[in-house]
Amino acid sequence: MSTVVTGYEGNKKNTVFLKGAGDRVLAKCTAISLNGETSDLSDDDKNKILEQLEQKEKLGLRVLGIAYAPNGGNMTHITKANCSDEASDLTKYDHLEGNCIFLGYVAIKDPPREEVKGAIEACKTAGISVIMITGDAKETAIAIAKEIGIFAPGQDAQKYSWTGAEFEKLTKEEKKKALDSDIGKVFSRVEPRHKRELVKLLIDDLDKIVAMTGDGVNDAPAIKQASIGIAMGITGTEVAKRASDMVLNDDNFATIVKAVEEGRSIYSNMKAFIRYLISSNIGEVLAIFFTAMLGIPEGFNSVQLLWVNLVTDGPPATALGFNPAEDDIMEKPPRRSDDGLISNWTYFRYCIVGLYVGIACVGIFVYWYVYDVGAADGHTLVTMHQLMHWTDCPNWEGFQVHNFVDGLDFTKEPCQYFMKGKIKASTLSLSVLVLIEMLNAFNAISEDHSLLVMTPFVNPYLFAATAVSMGLHFVIVYVPVLAQIFSITALNMHEWWLVFAFSFPVIIIDEILKMYGRHLQRNELAQRLREKKNE
Repeated sequence: MSTVVTGYEGNKKNTVFLKGAGDRVLAKCTAISLNGETSDLSDDDKNKILEQLEQKEKLGLRVLGIAYAPNGGNMTHITKANCSDEASDLTKYDHLEGNCIFLGYVAIKDPPREEVKGAIEACKTAGISVIMITGDAKETAIAIAKEIGIFAPGQDAQKYSWTGAEFEKLTKEEKKKALDSDIGKVFSRVEPRHKRELVKLLIDDLDKIVAMTGDGVNDAPAIKQASIGIAMGITGTEVAKRASDMVLNDDNFATIVKAVEEGRSIYSNMKAFIRYLISSNIGEVLAIFFTAMLGIPEGFNSVQLLWVNLVTDGPPATALGFNPAEDDIMEKPPRRSDDGLISNWTYFRYCIVGLYVGIACVGIFVYWYVYDVGAADGHTLVTMHQLMHWTDCPNWEGFQVHNFVDGLDFTKEPCQYFMKGKIKASTLSLSVLVLIEMLNAFNAISEDHSLLVMTPFVNPYLFAATAVSMGLHFVIVYVPVLAQIFSITALNMHEWWLVFAFSFPVIIIDEILKMYGRHLQRNELAQRLREKKNE
């Protein structure tokens, strides 16, 4: 930046003050001021100064060169009247700013925030590549990148560092090859058009999701081009803020990482919600399908199914939205923009859990009719063949039901045992469906973590929600008027143990599926690490 001052310290001529990147300021100078004396600046002197500048830059210092022209240099003719015309031609700048006297340089330390290094490490673990774009000198940028962890110790930083001019000289294929890796990169001495080109290459040619941060007017084009533009709220210009999609109130890079973690947590909770409802609904559908396939009496009626779907499933599904983020959520690889919400493995899990829900609901219905020898009511047991062909009951010879069931007498019409007499079996089947869905809600707390690692206690809202749902179920089971409406009856302790025995295996099944899911995740992470090592 050049400033022209008229009348400085009584000087009637123009005085030019120049500041900027040390090497660029030095290139504009033909003389040097040492101890108040001015002497010619030789090429050897310039090389020695450039070596000093480079040493300071390698320490991560931002070096600002300072020069002046007490007699106006090449801008003696600049006046208020003609300055606009003279400054409008950019090709004249090298000449106008020349013929200055080099005064020295200022080395400034702009220390990174303490939390930045940890945030960048979290990005690396999460599979997010961090690219630093700066107007500083290349050596300064590399030193800072090493300090904050963009470059690992011992890594060849020069291989992944370019100035704007160096990158511009590469062919498009070379640019794509340079950018297409998860290793951090540094771009220095960049101009606004370089920033925009980098973002455009990453999005259009490499299909990356790009978040661009910045605070100045020169950052606005790249911020606008990015998948999500992030402006600084404190130091950011209005132009940058208007071009952005999000504004950081604290100007802290670590806040972006926290936002990524929160976004992943929300996405994970959304999948948990879907996983819970779909697997439960698959179970209900399969229960009806198995009933029809086996030819046994229907275990559910429409009122019961509506109650389960609209009332008892609602509170747990809502509470899953309050699941905290998993401890390793930032260790999982990022998903691509075209990745489906539900993967093939997830579909398989839905089907396995749903299959067991259907089997359990039908299984306890069959068990009560065929195998429940320990029942307190001593109800009549039938064979599986009789249960599957119950519609042929009127043609059976000698079929008798010798015990009452919930006060109903079937001695005269024994075939009604499969219609009106199924009230207890239907209650058991409905209770299994409700309890198994409560347990399935706990399974959905984490996609891959065991309940022994990420316990249900991490989400107290889910405990309250399942308590509400089970409470509502107890109400319709034990309040006679409601029990009559829902065609169910009260259960004793023996029958509740049966309900628990048929429901609890859903926990074991999902734990096994989660174990295999963790195995797949470890393989995917190992593959990603191998690819990084090869790069």
